[in-house]
Amino acid sequence: MRIFNKKLRMLTALFVLTVITQSYAQKPNIVIIYADDMGYGDLQCQNENSKIPTPHLNQLASEGMRFTDAHSSSGICSPSRYALLTGTYHWRRQQGIVNSFGAPFFNESDITLPEILKDNGYTTAAIGKWHLGWNWSFINDEPSGERTYWNKTHKVYLVEDIDWKAPLTGGPLDRGFDYYFGDGTINFPPYAWVENDKFVTAPNDFFEFNEFERDVKEADWDSRPGPKVEGWDPYTVLPTLTKKTTAWIGKQNKEKPFFLYLALPSPHAPIIPNDEFDGTSQAGGYGDFMVQTDWVAGQVLEALKTNGFEENTIVIFTSDNGPERYAFERAEKYDHFSMGNFRGLKRDVWEGGHHVPFIIKWPGNIKAGAVSEEVISQVDIMATLAEITKTSIPENAAPDSYNLLPLIKGEKYRKPLREATVHNTYEGIWGLRKGKWLYINKPSGEHSKMPNSFKKLKGYEDFNTSALLFNMNKDAEQKNNIFDEHPDVISEMSKILETYREQGYSVKR
Repeated sequence: MRIFNKKLRMLTALFVLTVITQSYAQKPNIVIIYADDMGYGDLQCQNENSKIPTPHLNQLASEGMRFTDAHSSSGICSPSRYALLTGTYHWRRQQGIVNSFGAPFFNESDITLPEILKDNGYTTAAIGKWHLGWNWSFINDEPSGERTYWNKTHKVYLVEDIDWKAPLTGGPLDRGFDYYFGDGTINFPPYAWVENDKFVTAPNDFFEFNEFERDVKEADWDSRPGPKVEGWDPYTVLPTLTKKTTAWIGKQNKEKPFFLYLALPSPHAPIIPNDEFDGTSQAGGYGDFMVQTDWVAGQVLEALKTNGFEENTIVIFTSDNGPERYAFERAEKYDHFSMGNFRGLKRDVWEGGHHVPFIIKWPGNIKAGAVSEEVISQVDIMATLAEITKTSIPENAAPDSYNLLPLIKGEKYRKPLREATVHNTYEGIWGLRKGKWLYINKPSGEHSKMPNSFKKLKGYEDFNTSALLFNMNKDAEQKNNIFDEHPDVISEMSKILETYREQGYSVKR
């Protein structure tokens, strides 16, 4: 009898282990590749006149679903990153970026995507650009240095102002990630590698404003002064992140699902494609940097395939906001329109500031080569992945995140899926998209000043109404303001926007 009971216990344990293993195997791995300052028109598969080849991302789109009307929460980077990781519009916390040596963007009460996935058995990692702040150990409360740039004198932290041996709290490890490796922000100090919550090598030198040891491939304007590791070379950043990412994928266990958030520092300035990519596009140094960014995505996809993860991995590719202001000159010089056919650039509430590339691949679940015109937002990623992985979202978390699963699986659902989508970068200018209508509460959505030559090239004119209304089905370029023709629509849209801002959530309950 004892022998029988022992065998029964062994069989029961084996059965439980098998069930656990199967449940893990059934949970898809998740990889989010987040580009930086990449415009909708930079992706070749959605710009027939592109001067930049992007074969790897084209292939990803051909194997998954490409969204033609996807949006980041903000027209700048820190806020969009926060929104993606929390399912919460950034403006519920703040609207500016986290500056050099800035505090965390998050409230301690915020629930993040990696936290809930980790609680559901996922191994989690963030590699690359964080730009969401840390709790720094300052030796001096105020920066002790000064530097003049942008025609203004700024206070700057020197090496001796910070305890570099103290753990960096408030960062990725405190937001649900098991592992982090990156340089924080490529154009902000400190210029050094961080692994988990420690510096790999402590900064011991100082970087002067835009004074690289090697030349950039195109004009740079915002690599800010501050502590650095001696000999720091920004040209090594993207290759190092690529190697770290592919190596991390290779270390994963097929019996445990993983979530990888790869936040690329490209094609954000400084424009620094490695030499082997020079001349690979017809859009100058930026175009070559885009080619390298596409190559990095290809390396990640190849690592998934090589290690046997491809068939059970959801891959999402998107960008934090629209292209930087250099895109105006690039369009005129190279006939490459990084913003696509949309008005405006990074920082704008104009469409070009937040209308971004968005591709999702999930073998066996998403029809290959599918294209969706549905309006979606990056805040929807959290609710969608939670539904796919059967992960519980705590009450009041992800208040702006819609579940896109019926859409991406091609099932029937009530259209449009989102009631409305808020567009915002800075306080004061707000947009609301509802169906075909786009309402902006000011006479302009501009923050990045458009040159007159580009305005003339595209046939853009200024408007003189107190607010704006566009029919995006007919006028995605936002050339024809129909504010005076639809007062009822204006009234409805302004009320929805006010409600969303006041009630603390936008998902219909």
